[in-house]
Amino acid sequence: MDSKMKSRWVHCPICGGKTRTKVYEDTVLVKFPLYCPKCKREILIDVVKLKMVPSKEPDA
Repeated sequence: MDSKMKSRWVHCPICGGKTRTKVYEDTVLVKFPLYCPKCKREILIDVVKLKMVPSKEPDA
């Protein structure tokens, strides 16, 4: 692994607390179930190039 590769801890989009999940600049997550130990909630997120957004729920 390249030691100069950027990485970030994922923060909860609900409460802003730091989670136990770390992503790198080449990480791609789609509908990843992120659990926050601070607010004890789970939310689906998408991560591409260190940008995190809540996943869009499909219209039923």
